[in-house]
Amino acid sequence: MRVLLVEDDEPIAESLRRGLLRYGFEVEWVTTGAAGLAVSTPYDLVLLDLGLPDTDGLDVCRALRLRGDVPIIVISARSDETDRVVGLEIGADDYVSKPFGVREVIARIRAVLRRARPENRPSGPQSYGARMSLDRKAGRVWLDGVEVALTPKEYDLLAFLTEEPGALMSREQIMEAVWDANWFGPTKTLDVHVAGLRRKLAGAVVIEAVRGVGFRLVVAPDGTGDGPVPPGDSA
Repeated sequence: MRVLLVEDDEPIAESLRRGLLRYGFEVEWVTTGAAGLAVSTPYDLVLLDLGLPDTDGLDVCRALRLRGDVPIIVISARSDETDRVVGLEIGADDYVSKPFGVREVIARIRAVLRRARPENRPSGPQSYGARMSLDRKAGRVWLDGVEVALTPKEYDLLAFLTEEPGALMSREQIMEAVWDANWFGPTKTLDVHVAGLRRKLAGAVVIEAVRGVGFRLVVAPDGTGDGPVPPGDSA
């Protein structure tokens, strides 16, 4: 996955670049809008700062969108709601306000790519430990070879947490990815859905709560026995 980073602030750009590399992304970093528009090698997503030295990032966003449908995430110190709305209206897929954490940017990238390219989801069931399998294309989950009846949001929550087992996801990241990027309501619904998953998948995965932060999913160690596998899997 290749990311075009258009950012003139060197410390921020270096931090983002290192973080993206750790998560397996390739990064091309440029510092001006003109350089960003001049990049000819293909890329899968754009991280675009609005406060560029040579032009307004909104103009760059508009030009990029006219060229095609590559996902664009705006990153900016501008906190004014008007800039956010304008950015989204002219074609940005998401908007991240500075300061931000690399994990937040990674989570937003993954959410945008899921929405933009659902066809890239892996085909067939994927195993998580010895007992649970999840088929992202079919939207189905099996525990010991028996399909588990999940609500739509329970499935979406499980699919998000299993993208990176063991990673701590903040409540805000989860709400934005699973519910809505502009969710402003209470997050108590998240606790209800976590409780539902814990009950239905007990022994296969553990969803740990980190007080004041969020949740992480931990796959139970293998060795619980070789149960049946879902259709299409091989033992």
